[in-house]
Amino acid sequence: MQGLDFSVIPPYADILWTGVWWTAILTVSAGAISFVFGIVFAVTVLYAPVIVTWPVRAFMWLFMGTPLLLQLFLIYYGLGQLDFKIPALVAGIVGLGLHFAVYNADVLRAGIVAVDAGQTEGARSIGFGKFQTLRYVVVPQAIRNTVPAIGNNLIALLKESSLVSIIGIAELVHSAQLAISETYRPFEFYIVAAALYYILNLVLEAGLRRVEQNVEVSR
Repeated sequence: MQGLDFSVIPPYADILWTGVWWTAILTVSAGAISFVFGIVFAVTVLYAPVIVTWPVRAFMWLFMGTPLLLQLFLIYYGLGQLDFKIPALVAGIVGLGLHFAVYNADVLRAGIVAVDAGQTEGARSIGFGKFQTLRYVVVPQAIRNTVPAIGNNLIALLKESSLVSIIGIAELVHSAQLAISETYRPFEFYIVAAALYYILNLVLEAGLRRVEQNVEVSR
């Protein structure tokens, strides 16, 4: 029976740090997409005409009701079969971003509904139109009220980013698998990968706490 031997790790440190780098890029890029499209979906569902609302609701239902892994396969391999080939990195970012956008939309929709109606009436009374009221009054307040929930979704996105390894993106899990294929030491590399994910999670949580503190100060 072989014991653990972490001396195999240092020669592959560059590969692992490359994986950390791409994991961070995936998280930031997909997180930005999920936030922006979350706002768009939430506002559309609440205020757009029915002819626009129902397709968006159907899209959200589809992405909530199917696994992220399947969505990544459909975006990367499925679209490729239809001669609409996109790079794996783009497919991973878009897949992660849209998947979590629908969850952010649900959170933001509740946040928008929870904004005091008096805020809207006050904005309209000083001459703001419907779009201006949403942009400058309602949506910013909804975002401030839902920062913790959106932050939780971002943390979940960081963890789920490991799934993009299945389409060949060299994020942290994929990088660990490359090292394992050469050393045949899975336990050591998966332990290190888990530790690196935990560190990334701690950094992200610290950043989110700082954002929440700034939001509280700005109230």
